[in-house]
Amino acid sequence: MKRNVLRRKAIGPRSDPDHDPEPRDGGVQSVDRALLIIETLAEDDEGYRLSDLAVRTGLSTSTAHRLLTTLERRRFVQFDRDGSKWHVGAQSFVVGSTFVRRRNFATQAMPYLRKLRDQTRETANLAVVDDESIIVLTRMESREIMRSLTKVGGRVAMVASGVGKAVLATYSDDDVNAIIRRQGMPRLTEKSIVRPGALFRELETIRRQGYAVDDEEARIGLRCVAAVVYSDSSEPLAAISVSGMTSRVTAARLPALGQTVREVAAELTLGGVMPEAKSS
Repeated sequence: MKRNVLRRKAIGPRSDPDHDPEPRDGGVQSVDRALLIIETLAEDDEGYRLSDLAVRTGLSTSTAHRLLTTLERRRFVQFDRDGSKWHVGAQSFVVGSTFVRRRNFATQAMPYLRKLRDQTRETANLAVVDDESIIVLTRMESREIMRSLTKVGGRVAMVASGVGKAVLATYSDDDVNAIIRRQGMPRLTEKSIVRPGALFRELETIRRQGYAVDDEEARIGLRCVAAVVYSDSSEPLAAISVSGMTSRVTAARLPALGQTVREVAAELTLGGVMPEAKSS
């Protein structure tokens, strides 16, 4: 099944955007730049100074400031005068939380994530696919010492994450190849999978065992075990995982953790149908 995804065109630096003739789609361009600013601010909890934000987005400081003041009036961004830094504002959260509410993933998933956390004593995560990347919607933190790989709302490459590979295993080879062509295969650690042949062998293993493993592929010292949650049309709706330090998530524990994650994922299908059940 082919998936057509609209991709945002990156905005490169311009010599002097404020003195260029206004294009016929100037309004659209301003919206695109404003959204770029919000996306960039969301990348770092520490916020950005105006000059750093301008460099990061490729906009002039005057253009960035003009857009920031407009966004501030609408509460999509806020300015910390003590630190002279710009941050994501409350209205961005209000709009973004609609994504979660519309699918009702987080609310319905919390009891299952809590169960998964308590059974495994590791951090339980819920994630979805967006623009061919994985977004962490919510998590239930382990009571053990833990270094979270990706913050809630953060993105990670599908090929370098347990949840991403769990979802990729439900795709056709053509779809996986298309994602590789568009997104590449980033080497995040020395254990990252960076060759298509190795990835396809890994996906075959995931299909057989029903769960995926991120074996220090995104960060050294961390492992993740993930399984897919299906919709009522047997499509991958989301994925859940447990993640923890390799000293606790040992190779010997992986089969048992995989079985647990797979069972909880089946419970969390939210009225959906597992492919095996649907075909029978």
